[in-house]
Amino acid sequence: MNEPIGLASALAAGILFGGMFYGGLWWTVRKGMLSERVAAWFIGSLLVRLGGALLGIYLVGAGHWQRLLPCLLGFVMARLIVTWLVRTPAIHPAPQSAEDRHAP
Repeated sequence: MNEPIGLASALAAGILFGGMFYGGLWWTVRKGMLSERVAAWFIGSLLVRLGGALLGIYLVGAGHWQRLLPCLLGFVMARLIVTWLVRTPAIHPAPQSAEDRHAP
């Protein structure tokens, strides 16, 4: 395989694995907090997400650190992308009057 194509595909795979990992974390937090079995959601999700990400990175790296580095870079980039996509709008508190800021 051509070296630049291999490195670009490793980067894309890292973004994919990171997107699934961090997207799954976001989904777990949203669904797990509404469940009666919060611990089961979080532990099960961690095992599935971590197992999938580690297996994918291991297979992409295939013993070559040159492919492992762009894959891990893509994994970190995916964290930034998922964080940007799922952010909530900033809530600005209402301005307080001078009377509200002091203790009674």
